[in-house]
Amino acid sequence: MSRKEDFIQQITDGYSSKGESITLGGAILDGEALPNVPVKIPLKTLNRHGLIAGATGTGKTKTIQVLSEQLSSFGIPVLMMDIKGDFSGIAKEGEEKQFITERHAKINIPYTTSRFPVELLTLSEQNGVRLRATISEFGPVLFSRILNLNDTQAGVVSVIFKYCDDNKMPLLDLKDIKKIINYITEEGKDEIEEHYGKISTSTTGTILRKIIELEQQGADLFFGEMSFDVEDLMRIDENGKGYINILRLTDIQDKPKLFSTFMLSLLAEIYQQMPEKGDSDQPELIIFIDEAHLIFNEASNTLLEQIETIVKLIRSKGIGIYFITQNPMDIPSGVLAQLGLKIQHALRAFTANDRKAIKQTADNYPTSDYYKTDEVLTSLGIGEALVSALNEKGIPTPLAATMMRAPMSRMDILTESEIQEINNKSKLVKKYSELIDRESAYEMLNKKIAIVEQEAAEQEQEKTSEKEESKGPSTASVVGKSVLKVLTSATFIRGAFGVLTKMFKK
Repeated sequence: MSRKEDFIQQITDGYSSKGESITLGGAILDGEALPNVPVKIPLKTLNRHGLIAGATGTGKTKTIQVLSEQLSSFGIPVLMMDIKGDFSGIAKEGEEKQFITERHAKINIPYTTSRFPVELLTLSEQNGVRLRATISEFGPVLFSRILNLNDTQAGVVSVIFKYCDDNKMPLLDLKDIKKIINYITEEGKDEIEEHYGKISTSTTGTILRKIIELEQQGADLFFGEMSFDVEDLMRIDENGKGYINILRLTDIQDKPKLFSTFMLSLLAEIYQQMPEKGDSDQPELIIFIDEAHLIFNEASNTLLEQIETIVKLIRSKGIGIYFITQNPMDIPSGVLAQLGLKIQHALRAFTANDRKAIKQTADNYPTSDYYKTDEVLTSLGIGEALVSALNEKGIPTPLAATMMRAPMSRMDILTESEIQEINNKSKLVKKYSELIDRESAYEMLNKKIAIVEQEAAEQEQEKTSEKEESKGPSTASVVGKSVLKVLTSATFIRGAFGVLTKMFKK
């Protein structure tokens, strides 16, 4: 058997699948694309997570598009966190062009065009389905980790949540938690110390500053009602295709903490709500996280630990998470070790550090008798990639340089009118467009403070009246009492209006 025949046999055996599978493209040997040697990934292994990496312009976005199209065709929903804004064309049918026809002829995979059902989601004020969550849904542990609080500060946050639970005060948005922090350090200080212990004002001040920092990154748009129901990510259209949910993040590239906050809360919510699936034939949902380095570069150690834990556990729910970045070294080793599928596009070596990174990247892939991995990484063309996956038994497949198939949908973005058309037809846009601001901790505490101030004013008025009555009914005292009553009433009215003014200002 020749070297080429031996390679073909190895790839055919390594990437064969008895169950359903998606086809990435055709294998390459010695720079030549081989017809009828498809590189396939079993559906049942796609919840083992993955990595799509490569330099800018090497074809990462098109690879995600190919994966999403085939997942959708099998009725598997997708969530794409689209930071660069170049993924939306999947909603429209592609166009067959000569270079696409030639590419598919080389690997002998038929090419057809198609469009796929899309929902456009947003964390900000862009047009689309608004995603929100409440502070209460985060819980004290996750909220503390988002703020990167130490143990003492996190303990105070736990007290705040406990106080609100005990007094049936919902924590819905950032103004709620800022109000309760001010309350426990001022008007409610004695009440808190009596029932929950003494709290340092320096600690609450630090927590408040970190909340304001999060607020300045736009988190006030994210926290609130109505909360997004993760079940709405799992929809199938009338043709049996899974919805591709595109979260448009083009306006928060400079707000990594908000991005991390949303991503971690979403993963935690999905993990809590989804039932255990065990070893199912296909995933329930696939999540693509673009520009993953934005998360990991800004994340605290506690946040990284939380992400790693969720990545380890969530696959049992049938959820696959795929990180997209330029260099695999952007991904922490603890997370990288959990990724079963790796699709590595070309890397470029311009400096000594680049060459070192390429060597490290090559070491993350299985050894091969047919490739010098570090050399192949720098010689791959656009739309070509090294692939390493897991077969149906969970065993790593042979390393395969692959000519990726082309997307069936449009390889360009939607126009503004096309975006508006999708949003106009969306049931979810209508469902989540209303901003609800029901009575919560902010309003309840304002009422409580107003009542206390009113009671204090009434008690002061009663004390003054009792003192005047004890002096006797002289003419001077009667006149003085009348004047005092007028003055006291004016003081009370000013106080009451002051409280109301504060309420309306807030």
